[in-house]
Formats: sequence, structure tokens, C-alpha cells
Amino acid sequence: MNQASLHSTYTIAVIGLGYVGLPLAVAFADKYRVIGFDTNAERIAELKQGIDRTKELTTDELQKATNLSFTDVENELKNCNVFIVTVPTPLDADKKPDLQFLVNASTMIGRLLKKEDLVIYESTVYPGCTEEDCVPVLEKTSGLVYNKDFYCGYSPERINPGDKTRKLINIKKVTSGSTPEIATVVDALYASIIIAGTHKAPSIKVAEASKAIENAQRDVNISFMNELALIFDRMGIDTQDVLAAAATKWNFLPFKPGLVGGHCISVDPHYLAHKAIALGYQPAVILSGRKVNEQMGLFVAEKTIAMLAAKKKGMINGAKALILGISFKENCSDTRNTKTVDIYRTLVQAGIETNVYDPWANSTEVFAEYGILLLESISYDFDAVILAVAHEEFKEIDFSLFKKEGAVIFDTQGFIERKLVDARL
Repeated sequence: MNQASLHSTYTIAVIGLGYVGLPLAVAFADKYRVIGFDTNAERIAELKQGIDRTKELTTDELQKATNLSFTDVENELKNCNVFIVTVPTPLDADKKPDLQFLVNASTMIGRLLKKEDLVIYESTVYPGCTEEDCVPVLEKTSGLVYNKDFYCGYSPERINPGDKTRKLINIKKVTSGSTPEIATVVDALYASIIIAGTHKAPSIKVAEASKAIENAQRDVNISFMNELALIFDRMGIDTQDVLAAAATKWNFLPFKPGLVGGHCISVDPHYLAHKAIALGYQPAVILSGRKVNEQMGLFVAEKTIAMLAAKKKGMINGAKALILGISFKENCSDTRNTKTVDIYRTLVQAGIETNVYDPWANSTEVFAEYGILLLESISYDFDAVILAVAHEEFKEIDFSLFKKEGAVIFDTQGFIERKLVDARL
């Protein structure tokens, strides 16, 4: 394969049609023939009807992608010559990298792989994973030889779920390939759809590392803000007031405290730490940041319980609480690794009747994953209200009505009018 091979007769298979894969498939379908594959038959049936449960794409956007088809049948990918893998890379119960989806996808591709085919991974991994963990699976299953019969690339996803401004094509893309020649092919392929341009990394491992540190950096910076919030709470001063004062200096970095969940920032640092430990280095900063951020849901819940106890003279059993938002971020339906669940479970364990309302989240998926029944609408008869996610729809809520009913309000997002709030991060 060489640079001249880049032409419109490419048939691209996108493996995994979640928040990353579906927008990518639609973008490539503007220039190439694309087949979107997912093992979830229900998801495929919905997409064929123009329904995207993630709410990242509209029915109109899906229907306009006339070069895109959807399937859950492996054999329908047999004529593809480019395979792009966008499956999840979660953590297991011990917070170790769980590569089962990546290995399964690689095994399936191996059964389909032909000479001169190209496999590009976008799933977030630790540096070295593509060539150390995925390539051997491709070789074993296909019987083909890496960098002789087939080639690989890595281009880390930079999708920002819920962001209608910074879409896929407007975010600069890091690319890489298994040989210098293939790196040029991969870069040109992405450059054909990414308006913001591309950055060709010198190796697959460098591209993998770049993704890992993007989210680890944010995690560490937010953890510092969260630690300040924990300290200032004990001092009885408002963290937001402190940050506003500090931000008057030109070089102060404007990070804010908050609940850090989702599939990226709360997961990727563990992948980087895993590789560091495997190489004999114990990462101190990365893991300490994770430790701080992991406890923020518990802090919010315990602070709310303390405020309720003070207001009700210790009689909190049977009190009613409302949590607004269960997705991991605003204006997004993704509930993976949401820290709202930590708040919910702590309140329930304290004997508080706890309800959750989120107009973005899929109620069926939330119940299946967390056992939480979402409210279809809200009333104002609650003893405590926790604003966990700053969805745009929550601006329509009259929080003064909660106060009239005597509720304590905890705003984790700096979202609610300050005079109505009893506590905030």
C-alpha cells in the first residue's frame, strides 16, 4: 500500500457505533463507501430507522449519509479494505485496563483481513497496546504478517460528546501508521474529512501516548481544584470566590472543581498508570489525582446529609432528595462512570428517599446499568436538591420554589443563582 492507494474506492468499516464511531462513520461517508458495524442488533435497527439514542446526530444527518449502511453481520464487511476500531476500552473491577472489546474486534477483523488491508485503531489505550496486544491477534487470526501483508494505524478519538460547536471535523486529528509510508496514507485519509487539519505523529506509540496524557492532564488539574474545594469547605470559605480572586492574575489557569466521570477523563489515567507500573515506575501524581476526584461524589452526598441533619435536627430518615442530572456531563446522554451514582447510593444508604431526573439520559439504559428509575418530571416537594449536571434544560427550573418548600440546595456546577444555594463546589 502506498500514498497513491488513497482513492474514493476505499470501502471503510467502522467497528463500534457509539459516541465516537457513529459520527466518524457519517463523516467518512461524505467521501467514501462506509459500513457501520455494531454487535448491538437493537442499535443497528434504530440507526437504520434514522434514530440515534446518543443524540449526537439527528435523523436528517443520518439520512443524508447515503454512502453509509449499518449491519451487525460480520460477513457483510468482507469487501472492506480499511477497518477503523472505535470500541470501548473500560476498566475492570480493579481499575485495570479491560481490553475484551478491543481483542474481540481485532479477532473479528482478523477473520476478514486480506492482503493490503489497513486497520486503524481509535479506542483509547496505553502506549504500546496497538502493536503489543492488537496486532498479534490480527496476525494469529488472519495468518497474515504485520507490515508485510497488512498494516495498522492509530488515530486517537477526540470526540467531545454533547458539543455542537467542536464537532469531529472541527477538531485537529492526530494520526500515525505502522510504517512511514502507511503513516502518510493514514494521515491523508483523515485529512480528507477533517477541516481542522491533522498532526502526523512519528509513531503509533507516540499517538497513543498523546491521547493518554490529554485526559490525564485535565484529571490532575481538576483534582487540584477539588482538593482546594475540600480544604476551603473546612475553612468555611467559598471555593468559587477564591478562584475568582486568583483568576485576576494573568497566568492563573481557570480550572474548576467538579464531578469527574465519563469514559475518558476518569478512565484514561488508569491506562497510563498501568503501563508505567508495568515498566517499573510508580506514578504518584496521576494516581493521587484520581484518588481525589473519585471521592467528590461522596463528599457532595455527605455534605448534603450534614445540611439536612442540621435542618431537621438529625431526623433525616425518610427525607426526600432530588438529584438533577445523571449523565457524566452537561447536554449529553452518556452516563458511563457518572459520579451522580456515588451521590445517589450514599444518600440511599443514609435512609433518604432519593430521586433522579435527567431529560438527556436513556431511562432504560440507566435502570439496566445502575438500577435507578428516572423521574419523568419533577415536583418541588423535596428536602434536598443536588444539581449534579448543568443541562441547558435546568435553566427553566425555578429553584426558588424548592427554597419555599424548605429544601437545602447543593450546586456542584455554579449553575444556580447564588442566593438560593446552601453549598457549592
